[in-house]
Amino acid sequence: MTQLRQRMSEDMQVRNFALNTQLSYLQQVSLFARHFGKSPDVLGREDIRTYQVYLTNEKKLASGSIHTAIAALRFLYSVTLERDWAPEEVLPFPKKPQKLPIILSPEEVQQFLGCVLNVKHHAILTTCYAAGLRISEAVQLKTTDIDSQRMVIRVEQGKGQKDRYVMLSPKLLEILRSYWKVCRPEARLFPGDRAGQPITRDAVGQACAKARDLSRLPKPVTPHSLRHAFAVHLLEAGADVRTIQLLLGHRSLATTAHYLRIATNKVCATSSPYELLPRPAPTPPPPAKPQYF
Repeated sequence: MTQLRQRMSEDMQVRNFALNTQLSYLQQVSLFARHFGKSPDVLGREDIRTYQVYLTNEKKLASGSIHTAIAALRFLYSVTLERDWAPEEVLPFPKKPQKLPIILSPEEVQQFLGCVLNVKHHAILTTCYAAGLRISEAVQLKTTDIDSQRMVIRVEQGKGQKDRYVMLSPKLLEILRSYWKVCRPEARLFPGDRAGQPITRDAVGQACAKARDLSRLPKPVTPHSLRHAFAVHLLEAGADVRTIQLLLGHRSLATTAHYLRIATNKVCATSSPYELLPRPAPTPPPPAKPQYF
């Protein structure tokens, strides 16, 4: 490990960055350095601009991927290398397209979960929907996080390294108890193949893809789709946005408010003006022309 990589790693550690963020930033800076075959501390503003053009025009990366690369370079040059550049001028973020997730209906969620045949996979994917958890949060659950006395689930150190509590559905509790009787997990609620380690996100993702194929649903389904469905279904059932924000662990209320654009009871609450138009009288078809040949 080079001194520069070590210093950047330490700078992120003292700022308590999430481990996944640290690894992602280090990878992006490594790709940047390899592109030029030089250490980043000898590269300048014009090199950064050239790299941004390369990512956009040649690599044709999605704006989200470019956003991650730029965030990593911003941290490197403004924090670790302490360059006196204005990050927003040298490293502008690309504009992200505003896309709405495709939401499963309650019936589609039930159909999908009914096709998850493995007991452990069924339990964890049901938990993702019933509690609105991120997959990274669900795989880290411990058996002691399930509080059946207070009917809550403790989410320890979720995204942003924040603890929170979410509801424990009585139906989910029944599923988790049935799962426990079969698999007998100890410390980890959803253990993986390696001793002491949780099930991997990839394993859950593969189980999700297999169940989606079995269900023959026309919509894409991922573990995060279940979290989206949790939020929208709560909103459609009358829960307020602030409560949903707390349950999802969103830092900003604006992030949660995006679901207002999806919930049918919000979007469809007003009738289309077309409904106000009088029904036109049916127009009779024109008389058929005689055929002479």
